[in-house]
Amino acid sequence: MATSIKHRQTRIVSLNKDEEILQHCAPGDIAICERDDGWWTCFVGENGEISDYDEPFPSYNKALWTAKAAAEFEDQ
Repeated sequence: MATSIKHRQTRIVSLNKDEEILQHCAPGDIAICERDDGWWTCFVGENGEISDYDEPFPSYNKALWTAKAAAEFEDQ
């Protein structure tokens, strides 16, 4: 079940393995996605495009910390 928090002005949405990003996220959101190879931090663009880092994080907490740092950078 998708859950979300607001950090600064950015919504960060945590998704389970079976959940699709665009079903739960809007442009400007950051998604934390659980996959078989780890936790991905994904960014939803203005037109629904999705970008992410080159590799997953080993834990949810590392992915969340990265998402919060990105939200602070976007807020500047």
